[in-house]
Parts: sequence; structure tokens; C-alpha cells
Amino acid sequence: MTKGKIGAIFLGIVMVVGIILACMCIECVPAGYVGVVYNMSGGVDGEILTQGWHMVSPTKKVTTYSIGIEQSYLTSENKGDSKNDESFNIPTSDGKTVKVNLEFSYRFDPDKVTDTFIQFKGRSGEEVKNTFIKPKIMAWTQEVSATYPVTDIFGDKRTEINSELDIYLKDKFTPYGIIIDTVNFTDISVDTETAAAIQKKVTAQQELELANIEAETARIQAEKDKAVALIEAEKNKETAEIKAEQAKIVAQGEADAKKIAAEVEAEANRKIAESLTPELIEKIKFEQWDGVLPQVQGSGTPIVDITK
Repeated sequence: MTKGKIGAIFLGIVMVVGIILACMCIECVPAGYVGVVYNMSGGVDGEILTQGWHMVSPTKKVTTYSIGIEQSYLTSENKGDSKNDESFNIPTSDGKTVKVNLEFSYRFDPDKVTDTFIQFKGRSGEEVKNTFIKPKIMAWTQEVSATYPVTDIFGDKRTEINSELDIYLKDKFTPYGIIIDTVNFTDISVDTETAAAIQKKVTAQQELELANIEAETARIQAEKDKAVALIEAEKNKETAEIKAEQAKIVAQGEADAKKIAAEVEAEANRKIAESLTPELIEKIKFEQWDGVLPQVQGSGTPIVDITK
């Protein structure tokens, strides 16, 4: 074998090794992720890689964390990242146990991923989810549920509990550089005995609400009847007052009319009396005499009385 051939073979080996080393130094950070760089000789120096391809020294290791929203499940179904039955039981304030399915969304805070990397000793975001986020979701959900009776969790306060849990988990995960976006109960189930007790309470509440509605309706009707009666009484009172006033006006009118008539008659009589002179009186007497002399017995002297 000539020296030329040996050199060519050596060069080829060097090139292959170089390509392999180059490939080993290329790191791809997926979209929606960031990479924390760990230098084996100096530890974490704060270097963060964004999405895309990067040349990284063989002495450095890149751990990725999702800063985009990730959906996760704790359910009895084979759904998303919940391949096995991950539904869990939560306690209630009245000593009952409720089985729940839950889904949540999360992401890592891009400003705290270096601290997250250190806190979890270099574990990846996926490992942190499986070994920390999911177990803590279960544990902290139980802390919230323990303050509510089973009838509230299974009944009409489910939305309120879900809202409180959302706030509680956000606060709990924040110190770890983990942001909880949403959390929701997708299913809540209880044993037959508890379900019957809940149904009994719901029925009692419905009956109470119905009784309250009927009582309120009766009260409103009574108030309405009372108002109508008051209006009718006031109307009758006004009618009576109007009639009394009308009668008073009529009586006053009649009295005034009689008074006026009497005054007119008196005035007429006064004027007549003023107009009667002795001569006129004699004249009237004469006009009213029928020419018959009065018949008088006793004395023989006839008496003529023309005053009658």
C-alpha cells in the first residue's frame, strides 16, 4: 500500500470522526421550548438556548423545558399523557371520598428555567411533570377538597371549588417556576350510598326552594290583595266624601235659594208697603167692595162698613 493511499484512508477516517463529533455537538431545541445549558466543568452558567439548531460543546448538556402551553391529564381513560388509570380520590370535610378525573395545562416560566433546572437537579421538563407536577396536583387538590362537604363537590358548588383550586395551584407552583394555566374536573364520581344521600339532599333543597317560591308567591298575592283593598277603600272614601260634599253643596244651594226668595219677597212686600198710601188703601177697599151692605140687627140705624 502506497503512502498516498494510507494518507487518503487516514484523511477519510479523520473526516468521518469529525462529522460524528460535529453531529454530537449539534443540539436542536424544539419550537415552544428553551434549553438550559449545563457545563460539566463549570455547572449552570445561565446560558439559555432558544428554539432552533445550536452548536454545543461536547462538554455541555442541554435540558429542555416547555414555555408553550402543555396539556396534561389525570384520568381513568387512555387520554393524552394519561396512558394508565391516573384518576385519584380526594377527601371531603364530612369524611367522604370522591373519585375525580382532572385535566390541567401548564408551562415553565422562561425567566426561571435556570432555577427550575437547579431545584430539580437537572431533570427535564417531562420528568418534572411526571415526578413532581402530577403528584403535587393530586396532593394539593386534596387539600382544597378537604374543606368542602361531598354534596358541594358533587353538587352545585363544583364551579366554585374548581375556581378556588385553580387559584390555589397557581400560587403553589409559582415558586418552582411552573405556571398553571387552567385546571378542571372532568368527572366526579361517588359510591352508590353517597350518591343516594346527595340525591336526597338535592331533592330536599328543590322542595324547599319550591316551598319558598310558593310562600313568596302567596306573600306577593297577599300584598297585592291588600293593596287592592286599600285602593278600593280609599276609592270608596273619596266617593263618600264627594257625595257628602255634593249633598252639602245642594243643601247650601237650596238654603241660599230659599233665603234669596225670602229676601226678594220681603223686599217686594217692603216696596208694596211703602207704596200703599191711605188714599190707595181706600181705593183698593172700594174696588174690592161687592156693593152689598152688611146686615145688622139691633139698632134701627143702618151701618155701612166699607172696610170689609
